[in-house]
Amino acid sequence: MKKIAVLGSTGSIGKQTLEVIKKNKDIFKLELISANSNYKLLAQQANKFQPKVVILCDSSKIEKLNKLIKNPKIEILEGESSLNNFSKYCVLDTVVTALVGKSGLIPTINAIKNNIDIALANKETLVIAGRFILDLVKNNNSKILPVDSEHSAIFQCLNGEDDRDLEKIILTASGGPFRGKDLDYLNKVTVNEALNHPNWEMGEKITIDSSTLMNKGLEVIEAKFLFGVDIKNIDVIIHPESIIHSMVQFKDGSIIAQLGKPDMRLPIQYALGYPKRLSNYYKRYNFIDSSLNFEKPCYKTFNNLKLAFEAAEKEGNAPCILNAANEIVVSAFLREKIKFLDMTSIIED
Repeated sequence: MKKIAVLGSTGSIGKQTLEVIKKNKDIFKLELISANSNYKLLAQQANKFQPKVVILCDSSKIEKLNKLIKNPKIEILEGESSLNNFSKYCVLDTVVTALVGKSGLIPTINAIKNNIDIALANKETLVIAGRFILDLVKNNNSKILPVDSEHSAIFQCLNGEDDRDLEKIILTASGGPFRGKDLDYLNKVTVNEALNHPNWEMGEKITIDSSTLMNKGLEVIEAKFLFGVDIKNIDVIIHPESIIHSMVQFKDGSIIAQLGKPDMRLPIQYALGYPKRLSNYYKRYNFIDSSLNFEKPCYKTFNNLKLAFEAAEKEGNAPCILNAANEIVVSAFLREKIKFLDMTSIIED
């Protein structure tokens, strides 16, 4: 039985991970969960799954959490330090890093040093410190198993293939809620409009990133490090239906794609169960009653994607700077301190 930790268990990915664990309770045992400040949901999860350890980063709410957790045997910890050093509190096989932004970096480093496999749902970790993280993995008995649907797709397409035969990675993007819109339209976009993604249910930060195509830009950088390809060999295409999650082109011209309904439980389950494929009853894709469409991304309108390619090509600390600027402007936009298009112009500056 695999012993699992879920960092960020109250977020979108975290909640879906717990659903996967619940459906496979004979295979997975939840040992540790963490949240930033949502103590009510964290307590509900702890009472339901009975992990050994619960971590709440927001120390101001720890007393409220203590009152809600019914089992006195559950160890309740607080603060960012506890999160960063989570692995010392119990024995683990895999950690799902479903944290937001830069907060995923230190816990991931900690897990790798302790030979724990990473089910990586925090792309910013590789954007910030890709070379360092990969060198760390090489020197420890740990694996990175991608949870992002696009990188999971690439990982699956490359399974059993010779890396030397890889010619190109093709990342698909839904285009977000503003696909086909011009700059005049985007200048008037509200926060609520940007949070209305057509295909995926995600947290606020990643949903805003998807609306600006920065999420796809960060995925480009993640793919560069995760699969060891030159940035010139990564393409992005708009695929509104989000059925093809990504593709790999080989040196003989063959293309292998991974397809499925847009459901994050699939890549989560694949990462947790790897190298086995586990059965489920999720909705299947029907080829007969559907169509697949593709477009070129508009780099002029969605300049964030262009900026990400530039940062990936420069490498060094450029991707880290890109990510830091993006985290700040997304927070400002969500608080309605800046306009939608201001995010890109500030990042570019």
